[in-house]
Amino acid sequence: MGIVNVTPDSFSDGGQHSSTANAVRHALALIEQGAAIIDIGGESTRPGAADVSVQQELDRVMPVVQALRGCDAVVSVDTRKPEVMRAAIAEGVQMINDIDALQAAGAMAILAHSDVAVCLMHKQGQPATMQQAPMYADVVSEVHDFLALRKATAIDFGIAHNRIALDPGFGFGKSLQHNLKLLRHLDRFTDLGAPILAGLSRKSMLGQLTGRALDARDYASGAAQVMAVLKGARIIRVHNVAACADALKIIQAVEESDE
Repeated sequence: MGIVNVTPDSFSDGGQHSSTANAVRHALALIEQGAAIIDIGGESTRPGAADVSVQQELDRVMPVVQALRGCDAVVSVDTRKPEVMRAAIAEGVQMINDIDALQAAGAMAILAHSDVAVCLMHKQGQPATMQQAPMYADVVSEVHDFLALRKATAIDFGIAHNRIALDPGFGFGKSLQHNLKLLRHLDRFTDLGAPILAGLSRKSMLGQLTGRALDARDYASGAAQVMAVLKGARIIRVHNVAACADALKIIQAVEESDE
């Protein structure tokens, strides 16, 4: 899953693809590099980020969605707003990636009345304050139980189980130790019966561990992404698609070597 942020303030590439033309150009380049999914976001959800209005998010996202119609990848929209979900689905997107796990009023019904895929993510708190003092008694069990409940709720609403992916939400209301424990035990989430999405690319946990600035975290990102795949992740949300695609080819070749 290649990331296309149509925002001025996303933590890694804010402002780089904030025009429609730049965002579309970047998306097509990511597809060329091996992205199977393009995830378009019009609202930054980095720690400390401010909310944007529905109209502002629509103005950022919808022209990119329209321009990518018929491209050689699944088009996903990264949003927590039901109005944006409805508009994106009407334009033919194939996936909604929601950091709020369809908890907004009406969001679940919108997805239930469509045939698109959805990724349900765990986070603690809201982006503006979520990293101030995250606390868990047992982060792995609590995140696991939350995702199990959201998946069950989605199925009860009529969303088919094979349309659901789950994301433990690395960096969303988690300390460094919480993130490391989630990654170490990511294989525990495979019993939920849904593809696990891991979003680790360039995140602050990698900076804390390596001391590297944002633009120098791709090696650390690659190591974390490989570990996530070996622990059972099936969708990897990344900025550097080419590097991740190469790493996945090696993993696949090794896994298939005895077949």
